[in-house]
Amino acid sequence: MSQREKANSIIQHLREQGYQAYLAGGCVRDFLLGKEPQDYDIATDARPEAIEKIFPQTVAVGTQFGVTLVIVESEGFEVATFRDDGPYLDGRRPSQVRFASMEEDIRRRDFTINGMMYDPVADRVVDLVGGRTDLSRRSIRAIGNPQERFEEDRLRMVRAVRFAASLGFTIEGRTFRAIQTQAPTITRISWERIGEEITRILTEGGARRGFELLDASGLLKILLPEIEATKGVEQSPDFHPEGDVFTHTMLTLGRLGRPTETLAYGCLLHDVAKPVCIQKEDDRVTFYGHPEKGAEMAVEILKRLKRSRAVWERVAYLVRSHLRHTQAPRMRLSTLKRFLGEEGIEELLDLVRIDGLSANGNLQHYYFCKRKLAELKEEEIHPEPLLRGRDLIAMGFSPGPVFQKILREVEEAQLEGEIGSRDEALAWVGERYKRSP
Repeated sequence: MSQREKANSIIQHLREQGYQAYLAGGCVRDFLLGKEPQDYDIATDARPEAIEKIFPQTVAVGTQFGVTLVIVESEGFEVATFRDDGPYLDGRRPSQVRFASMEEDIRRRDFTINGMMYDPVADRVVDLVGGRTDLSRRSIRAIGNPQERFEEDRLRMVRAVRFAASLGFTIEGRTFRAIQTQAPTITRISWERIGEEITRILTEGGARRGFELLDASGLLKILLPEIEATKGVEQSPDFHPEGDVFTHTMLTLGRLGRPTETLAYGCLLHDVAKPVCIQKEDDRVTFYGHPEKGAEMAVEILKRLKRSRAVWERVAYLVRSHLRHTQAPRMRLSTLKRFLGEEGIEELLDLVRIDGLSANGNLQHYYFCKRKLAELKEEEIHPEPLLRGRDLIAMGFSPGPVFQKILREVEEAQLEGEIGSRDEALAWVGERYKRSP
């Protein structure tokens, strides 16, 4: 069965037991937009204990909120009991919930486009909040009073931006003004939740639009003051005719489709240190050291956003290395091979291309690197070592720091094409190093 067929089967089983049951939320929105939903959520008036009796495989994932995971053919579907929420005291979760009617459940949700339900049996959309109208208007509008919706869960402010960016919608005026008013309160929720939303804005399409909305709403200066600081930082017009660092950064985001998380953050943060590294020399503006300083700043920012170690290590590499390609034509062959053999080189070159196209359009060094990557075989970039430590021991060398030095030099000679076999490597070492007495 397809994912949708499995969800419909859950609804059918609940109906057979006399309960109401509907597809709810984002899957209905996506269905009406002609998009394939990523997941299917179900809303019902059946209580969790009843759901557990009806279905053989269930997991209680949010009993206090009436959410049960129903497993169908190894795939889980969230089935939520209609509920109404009590006061939100922490800007994230209701202090209490009570099971309620379908109408009450709909009116506690965030945005009208997410507040619809769909009856697959009758092929009927239940829309009590004007969600279909807002879909046709391409508008993100809070259900009811937007101030109250954002006070209940402050993350909804960033979610509004994400939906507007990824769907290409606008944010309705009253809703947007409420975000502007409450933007300073956004950090009262966990950075982990914020980081997840920022990542989705960057990777789900419309990243530039998303960050322009974060900026206009006042959220950007609270969440990412380092990006806010790039505004008005002038650059040399010969390299950056497009304008200041912020303008350049927005242009790079505009060239992202649905990138990896690391490429997206690489584009966002590659020039983040320019405001702290700027120097003016006569008529020139320079930013010496900004890749290295930017890598340090990127790590701190990504730690704040609670991204994984793998993410911030890769992004630090991208930021630190985003100008190294300019030296590639002058590198020794061994150095070039090591550079092109680095883990992450393809992603780095993607960043280089986007960076160049968002500036003066000069991609000559990028094309040099791509051409060399195509010319060099994998075994030339990552050759098998000609010698190992045991070979040096057999030659009479005593283990120690010199081992690493010798093996490194042998590797460099191999990459330069000076030696190509084990015998040549042994002879090369014998000519240059004295054995231990």
